[in-house]
Amino acid sequence: MRLPSQPKIWLAGFFLWLIILCILSSGPIPVKTGFEIPYFDKFVHFGYFFGGSGLLHAALFLGTTLSNRTRYILVVGILASVGILDEWHQSWVPERSGNDYWDWLADLLGAAAGGLVFFRCRRWFRT
Repeated sequence: MRLPSQPKIWLAGFFLWLIILCILSSGPIPVKTGFEIPYFDKFVHFGYFFGGSGLLHAALFLGTTLSNRTRYILVVGILASVGILDEWHQSWVPERSGNDYWDWLADLLGAAAGGLVFFRCRRWFRT
């Protein structure tokens, strides 16, 4: 399996990911009805940042000569910062609560796990 080898495609995907994150966290929390899964929002945070990590890792892997370790630290640091900013942003949105450290931890763990999975799959990106 071969994936696109142009870093601009992956970087555009990451910026789209950021835009969607801003849109999702700018509105009210969806109304909860029916069956609820405990801590489901933490799984959503983990999964969303897992995907963002993969997009940014791919862009940097194809577009730079950074070492794996440097790229991993950079991506996790960027996404940890995005997570903190997103939580702060939500604290200003009516009908939302922000600054949830557990949400941020789920973001951080998703970013870290996404990087680890990317390392296992990076051969799919070779030109």
